[in-house]
Amino acid sequence: MANYVSHQTAADVAVSSLLKSVYMQMAAALSITGLVAYFLSQSEGFWMMLAENTSLLWIILIAQIGLVVWLSARLMRMSMSAATLLFILYSALMGVTMSSIFMIYTMSSIASVFFITAGMFLVMSILGYVTRMDLSRLGSLLFMALIGVVIASVVNIFIGSETLYWIVSYVAVVVFVGLTAYDTQKIKQMLAEYGQVDEMGYKLALFGALSLYLDFVNLFLYMLRIFGDRK
Repeated sequence: MANYVSHQTAADVAVSSLLKSVYMQMAAALSITGLVAYFLSQSEGFWMMLAENTSLLWIILIAQIGLVVWLSARLMRMSMSAATLLFILYSALMGVTMSSIFMIYTMSSIASVFFITAGMFLVMSILGYVTRMDLSRLGSLLFMALIGVVIASVVNIFIGSETLYWIVSYVAVVVFVGLTAYDTQKIKQMLAEYGQVDEMGYKLALFGALSLYLDFVNLFLYMLRIFGDRK
């Protein structure tokens, strides 16, 4: 009995330590993204370079998508230092693409939407952590809805429907709010099953940080589409 209690305590300590790593890495990545986005938005040289080389933005977008796919697929096979560097690189590239929001929306609305998003994210992440309800079925439905959002967004590039634009925006907010709770529960379960604070444990924490980072960024962008004040 004593050994069981000791094992449970050790596992709880491991989960607590690794979850702290998840949120610290996520916060660091968000900070990098925000700083890169803000400083590039203030650089006339950067915007002149994009204006003269329109293909550069597409290269950055493709590199960003390729990097996150590759990192997600191969994270467990690479060293912790390599995975961390790639996460930093990805968050910086995200900052490059997000720099445009400072040209479109007012600074005050960006700040207010960010804090609203942070509050929503915090509530849903806590809910995902403490709930005893199995959210795996909800996760499957949310992923299906996410695919629908992506398809509808691509279609709307060509048809330019304002109605579809707003429908996609509101549905996407619901999807990423739900995914925040689902991913938090999944990360907690994954760390609890592993139960060790070692390199593999920290890789799992980095994977969790990447998942929650993507949830936060996408939730913020769709919230900005709905509530942001354009210049």
